Amino acid sequence: MAQPLMPKATAVWLVDNTKLTFPQIADFCGLHELEVQAIADGEVAVGMQGLDPVAAGQVTKEEIQRCEGDPEARLVISEPSVPMPKARQKGARYTPISKRQDRPDAIAWLLRNYPELSDAQISRLIGTTKPTINSVRDRSHRNAPNIKPQSPVYLGLCSAADLEKMVAIARSRAGANRAPTAEGGEAAPAPEAETTPSGE
Repeated sequence: MAQPLMPKATAVWLVDNTKLTFPQIADFCGLHELEVQAIADGEVAVGMQGLDPVAAGQVTKEEIQRCEGDPEARLVISEPSVPMPKARQKGARYTPISKRQDRPDAIAWLLRNYPELSDAQISRLIGTTKPTINSVRDRSHRNAPNIKPQSPVYLGLCSAADLEKMVAIARSRAGANRAPTAEGGEAAPAPEAETTPSGE
């Protein structure tokens, strides 16, 4: 069940301004019943300003009155009238300073294992720039002799789910649609890789 924005401040207000029982307040605010009792006794949240959940639009006055009349009833939080913010999807991904030195290793691994990924996809996946990707690709990176290809998932630069999703998008765009087999066999080779050198 969804909880109010500031549970303790909401509990303080409900203890001071309503006839709700401790279990009702505890259930609504996501607190332990003993914690609500301690708030009522003045042992916890001393001096905390109560937050009116009615004014905040988290519960209606009628809902409080309904539950005051029935100690077994439980408060139901109101649906928010304001649309909830959506998770930010676009833009550069932040990489902690301690992990930034691992990015060339991850780029090298991605270029070797998933050549179908575009530079833009690699940039979004591990939070790097296209010039860095190009310098790793053509071995002109300042640290090129020390680059050891390692999985970005292992390095903690992205999640396995993000990598799988990005690879699936790249393969669908390329029309390859090849995936590793569940039996542990090799993935089907790309059509261009099937040609054999002649004249030996």
